[in-house]
Amino acid sequence: MDTDQRVVRRSTPYSRALIAVAAVAFGLLIYAVIWSNQQDELPQLLDVQSATTAVLGTTGAILARGQYARAVRPSIGWFGRVTADAAPAGRLAWICYAVNGAQDSCTVSDVGYQVVLTGDPVSDSGRWTSMEHATSAMEGRGLTSGSDFHLNLISPGQPITADRRLYVGWFTEAAMAEVRDVYVRLRVVDRVGDTHERVLELMRGAERQPAHPNIHLS
Repeated sequence: MDTDQRVVRRSTPYSRALIAVAAVAFGLLIYAVIWSNQQDELPQLLDVQSATTAVLGTTGAILARGQYARAVRPSIGWFGRVTADAAPAGRLAWICYAVNGAQDSCTVSDVGYQVVLTGDPVSDSGRWTSMEHATSAMEGRGLTSGSDFHLNLISPGQPITADRRLYVGWFTEAAMAEVRDVYVRLRVVDRVGDTHERVLELMRGAERQPAHPNIHLS
């Protein structure tokens, strides 16, 4: 499964509309060049100088928009660690967080889940389900939500800022024995309206038989 961040949708008014206007400007420039050679046969719409100015203006706007979109683009990642503070009775659990490494914030637009249970065939069907369905799949293996594992409700509209991590879920040793992989498809919208997608592979690097909590200096 591809877990790299990618752009899944560009903002229509701030991207496609600019491209459409630029295309019209190029068309007018071509027409103006043709008109300059056949003035007696065609009506004038714009002179060559005005059409050239329109092309330069729209092209500059597209370049400026692209540069700004790159500056505010989110950088979504995730990490996990072993903790004794999440699961009941102080049991050790693998807890996962999503983070935004960019300077600008973004907003969650959609969340999808895929759960691969131990013994299930490897699949990359691309079928994403709700948190409730993912929870039910794990409970079907005799696990209890809130005791053996927990998935956080991440709702559309929730911001992910650069200075805060987003809690995703935790899994005890009992849960990780029954669950091989948990994928979370996180879609976010940035300041210019572009939609970005990152698939979080929660079990990557997981300590499935944790002996002690991870120690972090920061």
